[in-house]
Amino acid sequence: MFTGIITDIGTLASRDGGRFIINASYPAASIPLGASICCDGVCLTVTSVQAAGPGSIFAVDVSNETLSKTALGAWQPGQNINLERALRAGDELGGHIVSGHVDGLATIVDIRPDGECRRFLFETPSHLAPYIAPKGSVALDGASLTVNEVAGTRFGVNLIPHSLTATTWGRKAIGQSINLEVDMFARYVARLMEFRP
Repeated sequence: MFTGIITDIGTLASRDGGRFIINASYPAASIPLGASICCDGVCLTVTSVQAAGPGSIFAVDVSNETLSKTALGAWQPGQNINLERALRAGDELGGHIVSGHVDGLATIVDIRPDGECRRFLFETPSHLAPYIAPKGSVALDGASLTVNEVAGTRFGVNLIPHSLTATTWGRKAIGQSINLEVDMFARYVARLMEFRP
């Protein structure tokens, strides 16, 4: 489990098919083999790790299913990645409960300045739109964000300056595909409603 609070911006060092090598500032000694790290919103398992100065280089293996359902298939060396370590008992829950299981891809259709903040507008697949509500939560490329407005299959979020610099969101562009995880509770409520007598 994760909270959607990004704790590092990693860099994709290389990839070989479904094996990705990522540079991070996390100390290598703090990452056990088998650890879960959320990479742009996708929960991945660390398969190897080594020290790189004060930071680390770790490997993850990504299945064809994940490559086909997320934005990871388009990753190229040099790309920056939002990273978050798995939640530990007693940690502050600063965002919302995030599983790291991506539901689909949203597309950035507009970016506008709003004072020092930046407003993003997204187009989401129609089957996911019912799970997105104004003032509800979504995870976009792993970051926990609050939905400002919803209109059909489009929704908007507003990012403050800190979020733009502490994550990869300050580097996003119109047309980019973004990993989207809808709120877990919205998903379960909708499922329960299907069986309502």
